[in-house]
Amino acid sequence: MEPPPLAESLARIEALVVERGLDGEELLDPAALATRTALPQETVRALLAGEEPPRDTVNDRVRARIRTLAAARLASSNRRMADLAAEMHTRFGVSQMWARQVCDGKKMPNVELLHELVGFFGVAGEAFFTLPADEALDQVLRKIIARFENDPLQALMDQYGVRSTDLRTHGSPSRRQLERLLEGVFHSMTTDEEGERRAGP
Repeated sequence: MEPPPLAESLARIEALVVERGLDGEELLDPAALATRTALPQETVRALLAGEEPPRDTVNDRVRARIRTLAAARLASSNRRMADLAAEMHTRFGVSQMWARQVCDGKKMPNVELLHELVGFFGVAGEAFFTLPADEALDQVLRKIIARFENDPLQALMDQYGVRSTDLRTHGSPSRRQLERLLEGVFHSMTTDEEGERRAGP
């Protein structure tokens, strides 16, 4: 029997941690993953520990994730729920009372509004709101895996023994600084090669 997708993704991340010297605690930080999935931290911790996802309905998931996203937006913008409801009223034509109840997780949005909330909250499709917790977490983990498996810069860092953990030590360059450095190296190499071709034998 094949392992569940989430278990497979966790195994792949563990392998990447060993192969590339990555920071496993950072990659699997429950708080960061909870933010990216709009799941409760306790649910993320349980899933990372191999426990079963919580029993819920699609409506439960939608209401809970909208409530989480709304709370995060308010916290980051220092606004009130009334302001968010007014913004939704202006953009979508729903009443402010209805918008507030949706953002509070007390009302289930209709299909049309759910579609609009995808862009409003900047999430990846309606499935973000409806997927079971384990599938939602697995989607995020697969993006993390793809970033490291398909990242040429990461591969180059591995080739020359530069580890992600090295970039966070005192006095080490940031990832962006390293990117600029490598861009300069690549540009220099390309220029030299072009000069050699022009000189010719």
